[in-house]
Amino acid sequence: MSAPALLVTAKAPVPGLAKTRLGASIGMAAAADVAAAALLDTLAAGEKFERRYVAMTGDVMAAARSHELREALRGWRVFAQCEGGFDQRLAHAHAWVANDAQCPVIQIGMDTPQVDAAMLQAVSDQISEGAEVVLGPASDGGWWVLGLADGHQASALIGVPMSSSMTFEHTRQALGVERVVLTQVLRDVDTIHDAHEVARAVPQSRFAQALAQSALVAGGVR
Repeated sequence: MSAPALLVTAKAPVPGLAKTRLGASIGMAAAADVAAAALLDTLAAGEKFERRYVAMTGDVMAAARSHELREALRGWRVFAQCEGGFDQRLAHAHAWVANDAQCPVIQIGMDTPQVDAAMLQAVSDQISEGAEVVLGPASDGGWWVLGLADGHQASALIGVPMSSSMTFEHTRQALGVERVVLTQVLRDVDTIHDAHEVARAVPQSRFAQALAQSALVAGGVR
């Protein structure tokens, strides 16, 4: 079996459009900057994959850290997410990469900047060793990584409610695989509390530094 491709699903971190729940606490411009930092950390974690893809929605040219993001995306194949709900966009992105790369697909988002190369390599190894599905639970009931031996299996995600406390369980049921290999549980970043918890876990990350800067600019928001 060929080594898996890495797929990052991302929203261009445009102020007022990205991380709006976080923006309610630190301001929309700061939230977009933090989101850009999280995406940069995520891209850095995936640099060792030979086949790297980003399914993007939104305008990177209008994003925070636009120049830095465009530089980081060199070497990644970027394509537009399709229209529709997130379930449909995920299924389409997995199929797009599976068709293009002709190999298994590992997909992550940009809300877990604590993900590192070793975590992604562990998922890759599990797929290469024969796992059909690798799924990483998130602490809020969702999931942070989905590895599929056949990316077309992601069509099963269509109709699964995303962004709910039962998304992980519904996803596991929808995939219909008897033995889903699970990874460690990670916290994804939606709120200011999430952001501080993740930043404490990876204090040297771009994400943590951007969050600290946002607090300074806002006069010490916690």
